[in-house]
Amino acid sequence: MADHHDDLVDYDEDDEVIQSINAVPAATEPEAAEEAKDKKGSYVGVHSTGFRDFLLKPELLRAIVDCGFEHPSEVQQECIPQSILGMDILCQAKSGMGKTAVFVLATLQQVEAVPGEVAVVVLCHTRELAFQIKNEYARFSKYLPEVRSEVFYGGTPLKRDQDILRNKELCPHILVGTPGRVLALIKDKTLNLKSVKHFVLD
Repeated sequence: MADHHDDLVDYDEDDEVIQSINAVPAATEPEAAEEAKDKKGSYVGVHSTGFRDFLLKPELLRAIVDCGFEHPSEVQQECIPQSILGMDILCQAKSGMGKTAVFVLATLQQVEAVPGEVAVVVLCHTRELAFQIKNEYARFSKYLPEVRSEVFYGGTPLKRDQDILRNKELCPHILVGTPGRVLALIKDKTLNLKSVKHFVLD
């Protein structure tokens, strides 16, 4: 059986920085001013594509503007259109390139807010990451009040999570959690996965 690790790219950030410095000619003053004008949020506007070109919901676009993003990063430009079309995505990039926003925006674009039904499950390996992803969902869904997201992880009372999932008014449409707690909720039949349309492993 082939070793799948060979397929994954191992990024060496130092080499890439050196190569990019050597490859890019020094910008003239007008070019530098234009480039500086394009910077807002955490991504440089080097792509001609804007978030509007993805045909996202107006509520999502408003939230994106509020966050200060104008242009998608390269990984977002590649992956968001594919994921919105319902394709399976394997996304690998360096830290800080906007991978989380790829699945957050794609799932918020497609989620149907049916009371009492979990439509999206996001699994992540640490509590800190789970909490961070939940905050990203809150940030981008600020104009989608009908969409609820919640985070579940170990170290908190299991009964609290069970009560939330059993209550149709509180049950999240987007569930972010760590494997142990999510498995416990599935085993005790509190978490019903029959309505899940999107699964994300981060």
